[in-house]
Amino acid sequence: MRTVDADDGTPSRRPRADASMFQRLRLEPAYKVVSSEIERSILDGQLQPGMPLPTEQSLAERFGVHRSTVREAIRQIEQEGLVQRREGRRLFVALPGLYEMAPRAARLLLLQQTTFAELWQVAVTLEPLAAQLAALNAEPLDLQELAANTERTADLQAQGAESVEDNARLVELDVEFHALVGRASHNRALMLAREPISLLYNPTLLQIHLRLPQSKARNLAAHRAILDALQRRDAAAAAEWTRKHMVDFQKGFEMTGLDMQTPIARARSS
Repeated sequence: MRTVDADDGTPSRRPRADASMFQRLRLEPAYKVVSSEIERSILDGQLQPGMPLPTEQSLAERFGVHRSTVREAIRQIEQEGLVQRREGRRLFVALPGLYEMAPRAARLLLLQQTTFAELWQVAVTLEPLAAQLAALNAEPLDLQELAANTERTADLQAQGAESVEDNARLVELDVEFHALVGRASHNRALMLAREPISLLYNPTLLQIHLRLPQSKARNLAAHRAILDALQRRDAAAAAEWTRKHMVDFQKGFEMTGLDMQTPIARARSS
């Protein structure tokens, strides 16, 4: 439709609306919308750990969807550890443990082709921080568990620890030591951040122990120094000894002929 300009009488055209100004909608499947709403209710505290989840029928009526949609939504949040089945098939809201989430994060790091160098760059920051906080926040039981771990490591090394099984046990004790330090920090965000990285280093630690027998004595010496600093509540010393321990690990990694730029997924499958 043509119009006339009011000032000079020249014809003009009104701008026409163009559908290209709108963006295509991204509609999520109904079950994802339902699972997000249930998850939000759990995170907001409306549904608290230990409370029974409403029945499939009541949820279907509330959301206005089929029971099959609710069933798929529940399956998703169950995989996330936010609900658990008890008393037969009844579902209850659950609080997933910090260390139950770590394997999922570790799998994601594997899928992302994360390298050992990337893991080490994070670990060399997180582990000293964990030790520093542990020196300030560790409770008597935390220190007892760390001392017991160090004693078991020393006893096993005193027996020789030459078999693959013995070395694998030493790796387990090494990983446990650092996990105990992380727990002694009593910082849940830090514990959750460091655990997946620790899980992925396990196979490499075994290779270092088998190829560099001297690494076992160096590990024990470092653990003893870290423990001593924690017992003295010396945060600076605990952090510095842990940093040295991580640098020593990097040197051992390179001495075995392993490449820090190798994706951890490739190293684990070889």
